[in-house]
Amino acid sequence: MDWKIELVAIPVTDVDRAKSFYVEQVGFHADHDYQVTDTLRFVQLTPPGSACSVVMGTGITQMASDVDVQPWGSFVTFSDPDGNTWALQQLPAWR
Repeated sequence: MDWKIELVAIPVTDVDRAKSFYVEQVGFHADHDYQVTDTLRFVQLTPPGSACSVVMGTGITQMASDVDVQPWGSFVTFSDPDGNTWALQQLPAWR
């Protein structure tokens, strides 16, 4: 059996700003943007050619996360309920 990651929730502080960044500057495709209720907004974006999308919005996740910006990349870390720590890295634009 193949297992595939298809949707990853990411925390954002400003949904419109994050959506604009990922779509207009990074090139993600905006798949969905639905205001389900007053407290639930679902925004799904997919990187070009990827089988995995990200979801952000309001009422999606309570996960707060600071970005650690370094010369070699930006990092966000979080832990799951079992204490497994994840580190996401955004590589810098090479000049």
